[in-house]
Amino acid sequence: MMRAVELARSGLYSTDPNPRVGCVVVKDDRIVGEGWHQRAGEPHAEVFALQAAGQAARGATIYLTLEPCSHHGRTPPCAEALVRAAPARVVVASTDPNPRVNGRGLAMLENAGIMVQTGLAREQAEALNPGFIKRMRCGRPWVRLKVAASLDGRTALANGESKWITGEAARQDVQQWRARSSAVITGSGTVLADDPGLDQRLDGVHRQPLRVLLDSGLQTPASAKTLGLPGDVLVFTAEGTDGSGLESAGARVESLPAGPGGLSLAAVLDRLGEMEMNEVLVEAGATLAGRFVSEGLVDELVVYLAPCLLGDLSRGMFGLGQITALSDRVQLRILDVARVGEDLRLILRPDGKN
Repeated sequence: MMRAVELARSGLYSTDPNPRVGCVVVKDDRIVGEGWHQRAGEPHAEVFALQAAGQAARGATIYLTLEPCSHHGRTPPCAEALVRAAPARVVVASTDPNPRVNGRGLAMLENAGIMVQTGLAREQAEALNPGFIKRMRCGRPWVRLKVAASLDGRTALANGESKWITGEAARQDVQQWRARSSAVITGSGTVLADDPGLDQRLDGVHRQPLRVLLDSGLQTPASAKTLGLPGDVLVFTAEGTDGSGLESAGARVESLPAGPGGLSLAAVLDRLGEMEMNEVLVEAGATLAGRFVSEGLVDELVVYLAPCLLGDLSRGMFGLGQITALSDRVQLRILDVARVGEDLRLILRPDGKN
């Protein structure tokens, strides 16, 4: 099963909006076929593995990181392909939360007399697909918030200067988060202050995440760097604004309802869920980052800390307003700490998030 998980990881940057899935066929304690889902619209992991195994799949044990699909989409049902291959046993790490599957794939196997077991390495398999799982369960993408700061929690000097607080290794590490994301989100304030590209620049990866700008007043200039880069740009703005200038510059402009402090972030995530976005990466200033946190919309934080101090007049990480009681603090759980070049990378989740 861990080999199947390793194979699934091969699709980390390419399967959107589908999940990352790996499959291994074992006969007489020997791997006779394996495969992984490479990109949406192409064969799933099971098809590649069964093709490689051929007749050896009959009576074999098949290890699969996600329940086989049971419906006709852009490809035929993989559960049917498994039934035709007639293995003796199928071991599945995680059931598929897609309402069109959700147990039906396993039932098709069991009804065909195939032994089915579930749950082996579930945590490792599901860690590859947090966005797909969340979107299938509640209609919204997994929200990952990235921040780069000094050791005293400052993201820029008082005059706005912020390039560069963290080192080259940390900035390169960010590219993996962009590359695996369906979309990268920022606000108009960051565009005006820093003019970021927001594209992924990971070697060997060609798919670009959708770049999403939250700009209720349409302040983004048509000359913004991100508009001239490969990939698509979507600008969310307030209802009643004219986005024709940005559309002429190549962006798609959509209107959404306003919320406290700007666009409704809930509406933003609902819309991105409708667009089949699985994981989104928020790279924004303290105001927008603070809104995502305070509204309980962040699933995971990736924080890079540089070994430097910028002082108490510099800009902070999150605009959370005044917290007057410790019981009201935002409590986080540390999942991982790693050194990246000269900096530290912390991966955290808010309390109450799985």
